[in-house]
Amino acid sequence: MIEVGTVLEEHTFYLDRAMLKAYADASGDQNPIHQNEEFALSVGLPNVIAHGMLTMALVGKFVTDWAGGSSHVTHFGARFIKPVIVPADTDVDLTVSAVISAVEDGTVTLDLTATSAGVKVLGMAKAVVKK
Repeated sequence: MIEVGTVLEEHTFYLDRAMLKAYADASGDQNPIHQNEEFALSVGLPNVIAHGMLTMALVGKFVTDWAGGSSHVTHFGARFIKPVIVPADTDVDLTVSAVISAVEDGTVTLDLTATSAGVKVLGMAKAVVKK
């Protein structure tokens, strides 16, 4: 049912260093904070971190899967507030959930939540979907 207050079923994606390497190769973003633990630590990060745009892509997949395809999404945005930390030899969760916050004029607004290891990684995350 599509009504304000409806909570969508959450989904958990799993990231690991191999996914970060594949994303770096596909996107051209070879920043060492995403692949080199020694470098990441040297610049003050707790470990290697996932690419912000990879995080957004996975949250976007959650939205487009619910919406029935990307052509139904009219707005999608968020602020990065914490990194997704990806230690070596570990599968790290990115858990995405949403609540319907508005239904009007043929659109549905989703308030999105994305967490990793229980830490909120996106702020002000919203999507608007044509339904």
